[in-house]
Amino acid sequence: MSSYFVTGGTGFIGRRLIGRLLARPGCDTVYVLVRPGSRGRIAEIASAWPAAEKVVPVPGDLTAPGLGIAETDLPDRVDHVIHLGAVYDMRTGDELNEAVNVRGTAHVIEFAARVGAGYLHHVSSVAVAGEHEGPFRETDFDLGQRLPSPYHRTKFESEKLVREQDSVPWRVYRPAAVVGDSRTGEMDKIDGPYYFFPALTGVAKLPGFLPLVGADLGATNLVPVDYVVEALDRLLHAEHPSGSTFHLTAPRPQSLVAVYNALAKATGAPRIVASAPSRLPTAKATRRLTGSVARSARRVPGLRSVFGIPPEVLPHLTFTAEFDSTATRAALGDLEVPEFDSYAKVLLDYWSRHLDPLRARRPGPRGPLDGKRIVITGASSGIGRATAFAVAGLGAIPLLVARRTEELEQVRAEITGRGGSAFVYPCDLTDTESVRTLVKRILDEQPAVDMLVNNAGRSIRRSLSRSLDRQHDFERTMAINYFAPVRLILALLPHFKQRRFGHIVNISSMGVQTNTPRFSAYLASKAALDEFSAVAATETLGHGITFTTVHMPLVRTPMIGPTKVYDRFPAASPEQAAALVVRALVKRPKAVNKPFGVFAALGYALAPKLADRLLNVVYRVVPEGRQRDAS
Repeated sequence: MSSYFVTGGTGFIGRRLIGRLLARPGCDTVYVLVRPGSRGRIAEIASAWPAAEKVVPVPGDLTAPGLGIAETDLPDRVDHVIHLGAVYDMRTGDELNEAVNVRGTAHVIEFAARVGAGYLHHVSSVAVAGEHEGPFRETDFDLGQRLPSPYHRTKFESEKLVREQDSVPWRVYRPAAVVGDSRTGEMDKIDGPYYFFPALTGVAKLPGFLPLVGADLGATNLVPVDYVVEALDRLLHAEHPSGSTFHLTAPRPQSLVAVYNALAKATGAPRIVASAPSRLPTAKATRRLTGSVARSARRVPGLRSVFGIPPEVLPHLTFTAEFDSTATRAALGDLEVPEFDSYAKVLLDYWSRHLDPLRARRPGPRGPLDGKRIVITGASSGIGRATAFAVAGLGAIPLLVARRTEELEQVRAEITGRGGSAFVYPCDLTDTESVRTLVKRILDEQPAVDMLVNNAGRSIRRSLSRSLDRQHDFERTMAINYFAPVRLILALLPHFKQRRFGHIVNISSMGVQTNTPRFSAYLASKAALDEFSAVAATETLGHGITFTTVHMPLVRTPMIGPTKVYDRFPAASPEQAAALVVRALVKRPKAVNKPFGVFAALGYALAPKLADRLLNVVYRVVPEGRQRDAS
């Protein structure tokens, strides 16, 4: 019976390898080093493992002396120490790479000697080859190669520590660039070639028959995680002498052109039919351009967010070394690395469903709003209520927000009675703490929020001459019409940013365009939100967050009821108003306007003094009337 001690057990390779170890008939115990705060994580992962009762979490820290393991938690016996824990990220700086990759490995060596381990299995990386040019054999290590990044340097230094110690027998395993599972496509993060998948889907919109000409940018070496895990499982249980090194690599380099063409075939994108040899000036110039972009991205703040590719990654997409895996392939027998083009489509499909940062923007089977979760404020009556019914009819799930729970429940009951789905979230939007609680509750209970409709509002029709001692009119309209939606937008922005998608619809008024007299308090609050949205949109567009302002005409809702003079004016129904909101959600334009509003705004821009005179006539002709403010 064999016992194992694994570092990096919750990682992409580690959790799969532990599953295979547990499935072995001779497995007795698998000890897994976990940070004290990650016990819940290992318990969650273990639920998918066979014989999970054989897993023993060991609280500790790779960067701490003795791995931070208490004396009482030390395993009695360990046959195999498998060291997978490391920083696998080109973007990480010197300090963390040094702490985890180098000092962490030193601590693992000390631990293996302390428990009398039968073998230390060190999972290194082909990064130890650095910028070596030409063949790099399994027996090669220090050939004077340049190590261009903290990651390369610390992987080299950590392997050197293993090689130079004699306190425990050891073997080294060097995987190439590991991609998703060749059978399922499963991958845990966007890394390496995955950074280019969004651009590839954009190229796929071009006609597939279009031939492309490219430059030979070099070669990479990609291996699927399932191959790496099975190879590790076989090799660490086989009879090999201490000091053996194995290359878990593709037998031949894969040119970037070939990788692109395999992915292009999977998406129907145009393929590269000819490429300039690497020795030609065009190819060299292209490589220099890639390096220049990477250097610029490091120097210019924010440039990375424009390209979407970390500048630290660009220079390391190819290998100058050719990794010889002759001895490894002989040891593995019938286990072969699958050809990349045989599983490229599987990788793309998984990425599209689970990792594509823009996947939230895609329409559902029933249309662009199908399955979208839309927060609608003021949903208990009027435009908000009608909008909730309209979007639910299109497959969306309205999240109903207003002050009165009973009225929201009535709306929800009617939606569910029609076969839809809705959720009720009562809230006082003028209270900061209430909004924080609202957003936390929504994000805890819902898988995501896709869109926000800021509809709740307060209208006051009162001339300035009658408002001289009513400062509170202006404060109350700003509280609900401006500060409340801004408060909600700011609370949801981090969530929208994380998902790379969010659309915000603000219900404004056509009065902002027409400058309707007696509405200075109301229209000032709406104009403030209009301008906030215009500026915010310039800052959030790169994160996939967009805004639409709906300049709503007069709508016959409870909000205008107290203003009796409106009984003589034509007004849209709440359902007609909801249709404008739906257009804003589906098409996502900058603004939804009525022709008269556009005409009035244009007239004011061209002849503002004439517009003032005309509106002054309207002010004098239309009576003040008796009304109270409404919301």
